[in-house]
Amino acid sequence: MSIRWKEETILFETFREADVWADSIANEIHGRTIDGYCTPDYKIACALAFYLAQVPISRVRTREIPFDEIIYYQVWIETSQ
Repeated sequence: MSIRWKEETILFETFREADVWADSIANEIHGRTIDGYCTPDYKIACALAFYLAQVPISRVRTREIPFDEIIYYQVWIETSQ
């Protein structure tokens, strides 16, 4: 399965900002425009995983990817049909 990723390097100072951002990304994933999201911001990844887990037909997957001095967080869904 090929995953359509959206990758961004935006970092938020507060969890509230990241939460609002993650909500919009979750809508893109549920709308099937993308399958997964990659970010260096742990707050976004955490909030996104919780938003995606609210849909019972989806299995949420996460992964940490170390790259140079930065850790990237990937969040994606696998749907069970």
